[in-house]
Amino acid sequence: MPYDLLLKGGTVVDPSQGLNASRDVAIENGRIAAIEPSISTEDAKHTVDVSGRYVTPGLVDLHVHAYWGSTYWGIDVDPVAARTGVITSVDAGSAGAYNWRGFRRFHVERVKSRLVAYLNISSIGLTHQTYEHANLYYDDVDLAVQTAAENRDVIVGIKVRLDHNTIGHNGIVPMDRARAAADALGLPVMVHIGVAPPPLQEIIARMRPGDVLTHCFTGHTNRIIDKDEKIRDDVKRAWDAGIILDVGHGAGSFSYPVAEAMVRQGLLPDCISTDIHVASIRGPMYDMPTTLSKFLNLGMSVYEVVERATINPARAIHRADSLGSLEVGREADVAVLELVEGDFEFKDVDLVARRGTKRLYCRLAIKGGQILDPEEDGLPL
Repeated sequence: MPYDLLLKGGTVVDPSQGLNASRDVAIENGRIAAIEPSISTEDAKHTVDVSGRYVTPGLVDLHVHAYWGSTYWGIDVDPVAARTGVITSVDAGSAGAYNWRGFRRFHVERVKSRLVAYLNISSIGLTHQTYEHANLYYDDVDLAVQTAAENRDVIVGIKVRLDHNTIGHNGIVPMDRARAAADALGLPVMVHIGVAPPPLQEIIARMRPGDVLTHCFTGHTNRIIDKDEKIRDDVKRAWDAGIILDVGHGAGSFSYPVAEAMVRQGLLPDCISTDIHVASIRGPMYDMPTTLSKFLNLGMSVYEVVERATINPARAIHRADSLGSLEVGREADVAVLELVEGDFEFKDVDLVARRGTKRLYCRLAIKGGQILDPEEDGLPL
């Protein structure tokens, strides 16, 4: 029987398999059926010419806010998936235990793309712009553990935002409660950093291997580099021990000076995520291809940025057996990206500008073998 879909003439970049070469990709019954140097168009019902483009696993965005309509930050991820190739979105704590059921029923279970989530240790989640830990009654460990235990199929960890606004006068206590819940569940913590308090050294001391430090290139007071632009010793020790550094660009958490200092030292983030939400989607973050382009123009290769937006985040959420790979037999989640040469301007969250000569665009997004239609999915806001 012929394949359902053939992507012909592209360069397959799949770091999960160490693959960076010209290959044709065949899809049948929603799964990757073959990856070969050449597959005849006669063997496929439908062929798409992807010559001059990169064929990658469907992108995995480790940090999004997808609770549209019920939280301050939320967007609709389906239009984003169709236009950017982010097939799997990982919501970063938009929902807490009080509003989790609505998030699951009306978002997780209804998206055309794929949505999993970190559960906020605050039971109200991100209903408001901030202050979710200012009242410690909301940081209910037992309720978070119960909710996560009942939803292990889609909850991948516990989220806590630690900055001077979210915590009020409660210091490091929200982190301790997130730690207690995560340990009880055997799940990691994703920790948002920004403006102290609490100070970064207290946060780092409570992190464990597999935990995610998101906003790792923040320019705020809890930045991971010191006054000499070297990585802090405590951060380096924790990183070497197994914590995960995630970009989480957003509207307030990506600083070119910090990123450039890290890249100069050869210290590349483990994961590149967007922190896409109602503010960042309008710029200067915009989307995943734009965020990846910033790192290309910092000197990273296409292979390196794809790795940090596919298999690395899949590993971070313990889904590497099903996501982030084009391995034959896997569900066919695919992004087709085009690298355009030109003169482009990119900005960080402080509107510090850098010019670049490379920009990625998504030309095709496929979920489970089905092409996602950007026009059909409308607007994300």
